[in-house]
Amino acid sequence: MSIQELPVQEQPVQEQPVQELPVQEPHWAPGTDSPGQKAHADARDAEGLSVWPRSARPEPHGDVRVGGVSLTEAADRFGTPLYILDEREVRERCRTYRTAFPDADIVYAAKAFLCRAMAHWVQEEGLGLDVCSAGELALAVTTGFPPEKIVLHGNAKSPEDLSTALRLGVGRIVVDSTSEIARLAALTPPGTRQPVMVRVVPGIVAGGHTKIRTGTDDQKFGLSLTDGSAQHAVTRILDQPHLELVGLHCHIGSQVTTVKPYVAAVRRMIGLLARIRDQHGITLPQLNIGGGHAIAYRPGEEALNISVLAGRVRAELEDGCTRAALPVPRLTLEPGRAIAGPAGIAVYRVLAVKRTGTHTFVAVDGGMSDNPRPALYGVRYAPRLIGRPSTAPPRLVTVVGRHCEAGDILADDVALPGDIRPGDLLAVPAAGAYHLSMASGYNLVGRPPVVAVSDGIARVLVRRESLDDMNRRDIGL
Repeated sequence: MSIQELPVQEQPVQEQPVQELPVQEPHWAPGTDSPGQKAHADARDAEGLSVWPRSARPEPHGDVRVGGVSLTEAADRFGTPLYILDEREVRERCRTYRTAFPDADIVYAAKAFLCRAMAHWVQEEGLGLDVCSAGELALAVTTGFPPEKIVLHGNAKSPEDLSTALRLGVGRIVVDSTSEIARLAALTPPGTRQPVMVRVVPGIVAGGHTKIRTGTDDQKFGLSLTDGSAQHAVTRILDQPHLELVGLHCHIGSQVTTVKPYVAAVRRMIGLLARIRDQHGITLPQLNIGGGHAIAYRPGEEALNISVLAGRVRAELEDGCTRAALPVPRLTLEPGRAIAGPAGIAVYRVLAVKRTGTHTFVAVDGGMSDNPRPALYGVRYAPRLIGRPSTAPPRLVTVVGRHCEAGDILADDVALPGDIRPGDLLAVPAAGAYHLSMASGYNLVGRPPVVAVSDGIARVLVRRESLDDMNRRDIGL
């Protein structure tokens, strides 16, 4: 059966592991590690630092340095809770994508974590930016990010989102519903054409949790391939003189650990590109396959191999387009977590240790207001005692936050030294994505600061949110 003849009514593809992917890959790179890098990786595994930034170094007396900066000294200087962001780790991960996909557009998904410095770093490394609101867009552009390298997403874009994107001249807007088409066309200034893409739901099940699976018809994003909604949207856009359809987009989910779902998505998108050509006589030049690449949060967990992904996607794209007699479209990827996540460390101070029956609760000075992910998705982390040595046998404990919710749990059933006590410091690796970007004002605790570390220098990127900051917004009475 040719690509053009792919049936519309396809069953969702269930994600299955593939043999060539390693069981664990805490820090991927486009090629094989050198003997020196392999030895360093083995040493990191032995020290329990496999999911930390590559710059992490254990110190005498239990401390850890990241980017040449002592986490204990950073906690004393900036207070806790504290988020550390390793600039070099961010930049290296950007370069990994550029090396693995040299002929593609890599756009960083700002929803993972965005601040002015982050926008500046990814721009310097040659990446574009994926934003989901007028707020993210304005921050990026006022930082100096080129608007033509920005992609606007969103399943329910507000009039302000669309008008801001048009006014600032974003490179592409991803259409997520048919109602958005007429609204966007009406806002587009006369004499101009806004480049758009259609977000397609390819009918593929992938992702680490049901709440972050976006490739099937039972969630809110995109237009279905199986019921014809995507094809209908294409027809509607082509009838709008102010809109220029430049390609298709899909995003199958987050924390995807295997390559197979991406290959299946590419295959189905090529089928749709062929049908569009046959029906409308146009060849779309771009294909965006989203992001969702998994990282390891704990030692031994699986991360997506980016170099394997690049090879398999490129082969499928070239072979599929050859079979369909299509030119190979320009590929776009949208990594977010895979760039920011492993670069971040959250540092908390222990406030209380409580033993209730068979349970030991270690309460820290942060919680679900700065990291809601465990409560939302049941995510598990590997916190580490820092700042002092301990020879006490490990004990299984539950690390909890300070908020008035039974579900305010940061790490469940993790092994920490049995002599853990108030005043100790805990560091949580892989904390750079979807922590502060999803932070809230619950209990008016205030959001922690973000401190960048590089070459032994620490500097504040985002200051701590103060009570005065929160009071300024309350103008009642």
